[in-house]
Amino acid sequence: MPPWVVVGPGDDAAVVEPERGALDVLTTDAQVEGVHFDRRFVPPDAIGHRALAVNLSDLAAMGAQPRAALLSLALPDDTLVRDLDAIVDGLLALASRHRAVLIGGNITRTPGPLVLDVTAIGTVKRRRMLTRAGARPGDDVYVTGTLGDAAVGLRSLRERDANADVLAESCEARYLRPEPRVRAGVVIGRNRAASSCMDLSDGLADAVRQVADASGVGMKLDASAIPISESSRAWHEGNRSNALQTALSGGDDYELLFTVRPSQRSRFRAARKLCGDLAVTKIGTVTRERELVLRCGDHSKPLPQGYEHFGGPPEGGPYAK
Repeated sequence: MPPWVVVGPGDDAAVVEPERGALDVLTTDAQVEGVHFDRRFVPPDAIGHRALAVNLSDLAAMGAQPRAALLSLALPDDTLVRDLDAIVDGLLALASRHRAVLIGGNITRTPGPLVLDVTAIGTVKRRRMLTRAGARPGDDVYVTGTLGDAAVGLRSLRERDANADVLAESCEARYLRPEPRVRAGVVIGRNRAASSCMDLSDGLADAVRQVADASGVGMKLDASAIPISESSRAWHEGNRSNALQTALSGGDDYELLFTVRPSQRSRFRAARKLCGDLAVTKIGTVTRERELVLRCGDHSKPLPQGYEHFGGPPEGGPYAK
């Protein structure tokens, strides 16, 4: 344990020393079997990886450096010890890569499905913190990575499980072991290069709507600019569904959506260099009119609805999370 962990696992509670001059950023997220993952095709180590990744993605969207995590497990009676070990190992492997420490948690029995509840703690300097509010008319809209891969991966895993001849291994990997964009979020925040930011846990359309609502603005997106991987495009060609719709409404990519003011562009260029090989794509602009518009060639239409936790996927969406 690092020296700032005063009391670690084994006592009634963990005790940590705050980082001097920084704010604590706290987030929590539960992963429920049958809702967020299916043990028929999600291996135990990927279950642990995903449970932490969703929380690290939230920290990344705030510009926070991960520091510690708490893990609570509700285990069905039929849980094998080797599966429990693999779940924890998957979580710890991702934590180690991002210099986060597991400082405690809880284990209990349940007659219901397997549940993992993770609380993650990060730190950020006050002036480097990112939020959903702050986008202004004239700002550019960017996303990291490619969108829709995880939704394709989930669909492929489900159909392969049903003996369908569908191969999308890179997309399956994006679903099973998503990579939270911690470094990108930290450097964008540190360079004060973004006016707002949010992670894409529930799809691009959902994130655009939430950032626009929090900032009191509208957005106009260019459909042709939305980054879609070759693997996703190839899969959709064989399945007669719409790759753009999947990119807009599919979740679990854990990329970042952020806005950049014209006056921040030099800071953004410096931050972008520090992101290494990570693709960063401009997909639109922030508007004064509080409308969300998708430009498709020479015509425009309202941005489709995103994923709703208690309403399922949007009409025509590829899957229910």
